[in-house]
Amino acid sequence: MAETIGSLADKVSIIQLKIYHMREQLGRPDASPEHKAACSAKLDVMAVQLKDLTEEMTQLVSDVAAGRVKLKIYRQFKMYNDPRYRTGAAKA
Repeated sequence: MAETIGSLADKVSIIQLKIYHMREQLGRPDASPEHKAACSAKLDVMAVQLKDLTEEMTQLVSDVAAGRVKLKIYRQFKMYNDPRYRTGAAKA
């Protein structure tokens, strides 16, 4: 499974922000008809993306709740800013 509930929630929040700001563009009094048409077309695509993402997240949450899917936890192993991984650092 490539997506997690958190990554899907992140994508949903990002697309919601994009939709909000694209709708603002449609309301601009100084925007040309061509600009508004392009924004409208993009909004149509974003609506499909939002629908797909929310359906995927709903299905994933349902599968986890029903025990059909078990989420994996991927541990973070960060090496930056850790003196143990610097050249010439003392062995820990």
